Amino acid sequence: MNSLHLSLVQMTSTSDVGHNIAEASRLITQAAEGGAQLIATPEMTSLLTTKREVLFSNLRAEDDDAALKAFQTLAHDKNIWLLIGSLPIKVGVEQVANRSFLITPDGQIAARYDKIHMFDVSLPDGESYQESRLYKPGDKAVLAETPWGGLGMSICYDVRFPHLYRELAQKGAKLLSVPAAFTRPTGAAHWHVLLRARAIETSSFVFAPAQCGDHGGGRKTFGHSLIIDPWGEILAEGGEEPGIISAKLDLLRVNDVRERLPSLRLKQKFQL
Repeated sequence: MNSLHLSLVQMTSTSDVGHNIAEASRLITQAAEGGAQLIATPEMTSLLTTKREVLFSNLRAEDDDAALKAFQTLAHDKNIWLLIGSLPIKVGVEQVANRSFLITPDGQIAARYDKIHMFDVSLPDGESYQESRLYKPGDKAVLAETPWGGLGMSICYDVRFPHLYRELAQKGAKLLSVPAAFTRPTGAAHWHVLLRARAIETSSFVFAPAQCGDHGGGRKTFGHSLIIDPWGEILAEGGEEPGIISAKLDLLRVNDVRERLPSLRLKQKFQL
């Protein structure tokens, strides 16, 4: 399939899991009714909180996660491919995975990806995040098969590590997903530049559904969900409010750009 109608859901998740599931489902349904074949949601779709006790009181193993079950049912009912940007999933005693799910139109899980790079930073404005205190990092890159070609999965802070995306593209990815909950300071400075760079470097379509707005507890995110083509051009962009953005992708564009700029073929080694 060389043509893809892609939609991204932008939302403001909070600590209320039920509300988040309902809001994501409403927007996914709206996108599906608009003709989208693949719909993607942001990082931490079901729960975004800065409080450890709130996270762990809502935490469930994958088989018992209410959000995942709801989204599997929705994908089946709407006959869509659904990328849930990420959900917090219990993987051990006080261990959490930040896990992205690709769900097929029959409601099955086609692929899972656990965020590899943890967001451990201190920002100039005083904001500090130590994701590794709560989350167990993944250790495996994931290339999923879709009707439109390979989909390389990633999450948020991964976007700062270009070698991940280059390897995914060299293995066959034509689409790269970067669901995110970018902070406002880093988003304003780097969001567009990083995502366009990953598209240009890999000659791939990059799509990044984002969290936006005020999530409570001092957490505010940048929004501006993006769909970017292999030449680095922005095809669609969200603003700072919840909603949907869409674009129709011509997957032949990937081959065209890679023929014109065949940088992925080079695998030269060098010494420093």
